[in-house]
Amino acid sequence: MELITTSLLSGRIQRMEESATIKMAQQARDLAAKGFDVIDLSLGEPDFDTPQHIKEAAKQALDAGFTKYTPVPGLVELRKAIQTKFKRDNNLDFDISQIVVSNGAKQSIANVILSLIDPGDEVVILSPYWVSYAELVKLADGLPVLVHAGIEQDYKVSAAQVEAAITERTKILLFSSPCNPTGSVYGHDELKAIADVIAQHEQITIISDEIYEYINFVGKHVSIGTFDNVKERTVTINGFSKGFSMTGWRLGYLGAPKWIADACNKMQGQITSGATAFGQKAATYALLSDMRPTHEMRDAFLRRRDLVLDLVSRIPGFKVNRPEGAFYVFPDISDFFGKSDGQTVIHNADDFATYILHTAHVAIVTGSAFGADNCVRFSYATSEEKLREAMARIGAACEKLKG
Repeated sequence: MELITTSLLSGRIQRMEESATIKMAQQARDLAAKGFDVIDLSLGEPDFDTPQHIKEAAKQALDAGFTKYTPVPGLVELRKAIQTKFKRDNNLDFDISQIVVSNGAKQSIANVILSLIDPGDEVVILSPYWVSYAELVKLADGLPVLVHAGIEQDYKVSAAQVEAAITERTKILLFSSPCNPTGSVYGHDELKAIADVIAQHEQITIISDEIYEYINFVGKHVSIGTFDNVKERTVTINGFSKGFSMTGWRLGYLGAPKWIADACNKMQGQITSGATAFGQKAATYALLSDMRPTHEMRDAFLRRRDLVLDLVSRIPGFKVNRPEGAFYVFPDISDFFGKSDGQTVIHNADDFATYILHTAHVAIVTGSAFGADNCVRFSYATSEEKLREAMARIGAACEKLKG
């Protein structure tokens, strides 16, 4: 019966890969349910609570009756707050008609891709990349074109590499900065060089995923949409999950050329309609009120980054760069390939992540999910105590690997 029902699934869903981060998190929960003490470094979720003043705003909105449907692109007051934020933080000028609020930044990205991509169109994705990018392109029957940068480039793709990847079928350039999974941050000159390349190709739209904007350790964030030669062809994605620790609130947004914003509004209107009413009221307050909790979270993440880098550097076989944002470390672990503890042979990053889960009881994510077969991702969005214990366990497990 299972074979028969599976055969009735669409080719679209059968071709789609399950999210590797969600899959590993589930494996960690399953192991914990059996009584094992598992430390989960797999999910990209801040361990801090949503700041109290934001929660209070949501409660007040509930009490005031904000429990009904909202306009598809979002409450006017929230879009005005986003408009203010874009100008204040990013020097980006959008009319509120160019802003669409969605049920998470992931939906914002999906809306743009589904609005622009036809079968056979190509999307250049700067790799390593967030796990959902390529799958969303495939969902739209597009072709992901992965342009890779290794640790020797600080995981940042050059403008020359972007130029070499462009064809007449290229419709979108998609990337994140600060980057998930690497934590790398593209600076002004790097973004300007990429913008100069894209400016020569009028058919290409840039999708700039800036969800980790507020978790930046190297100074002011730079948005590629500020460059005059591409500002009319750039969609800037952001949201509330990372900088405000509002993952479960499911609120993201975009600023885009009006024709793209209108298309996303149309797309969303047929799929989910508007995001939650009281959540949008709280999000409005978040953008326009005290940012100190956000800055305190950033500072805590910086301390954790330095701790993890120190501990990882003591484990022979790990090669690691110095991430400048987000809350991930993305070490190259290819030195372990071909090694064994006598029972398990490590052939690739998938094997390594599985080995670490079952030997050290620490959940990490294989780099192959992010387009980097030699790497794994650690999230340091947990306590310093757990990070110390996790790195000690990983180090002990790695000592068993010989070859």
